[in-house]
Amino acid sequence: MHSLASRLCRLPPSCGPVRLIGVDGHAGSGKSTFAGQLADALGGAPVLHLDDIASHAELFDWTGRLLDEVITPLGRGEEAHYAVYDWHARRFGPSRALPPAPVVLLEGVGAGRRALRPHLARLLWMELSPEESWARGRLRDGAEQREFWEGWVTAEERHFAEDPSRPFADLLVRQCRKGYTITTGPAGTVGPDHDVTHSDGPTAMC
Repeated sequence: MHSLASRLCRLPPSCGPVRLIGVDGHAGSGKSTFAGQLADALGGAPVLHLDDIASHAELFDWTGRLLDEVITPLGRGEEAHYAVYDWHARRFGPSRALPPAPVVLLEGVGAGRRALRPHLARLLWMELSPEESWARGRLRDGAEQREFWEGWVTAEERHFAEDPSRPFADLLVRQCRKGYTITTGPAGTVGPDHDVTHSDGPTAMC
């Protein structure tokens, strides 16, 4: 059985020379942790966290900036540069570079939105209910973020009602006691490259 990382390496490029892989799911569903492990399995693939693109003023209205600052240059095979938002200082900080690597991971709520799907080689969805995800997120962020979470839940519900990602996911990722189980998603095609994968974590390198 082929590992997820090996399968992703074999995909045709989707954004210029880049295989752009979206990792979407509800806030608190484990996207960042999974993307970090997958990036390591890919030999240190770059990860763009959508938390660095979003801001208090634009929780979900960042599509234009992402397309202009990241998708367009990567599509030309050029290094992208984007300003990183500081959630404590409430302002954008210095620019960060993103190279046109063979595989780039795009991680965060909204990574599978309709404006981005044409540029993705695969869309992965973290299969955890919104209630459980939000409970984990609130526990992670503590009492000081309670007010933010109240507004976030409303915004996330509105976003996914208007622009759902899960129906278009190629693969569903479920966190297990040890590692992850990966199965074909609603948009996936059953075949030799979409077998159920059981592992202690994504393992393989390009």
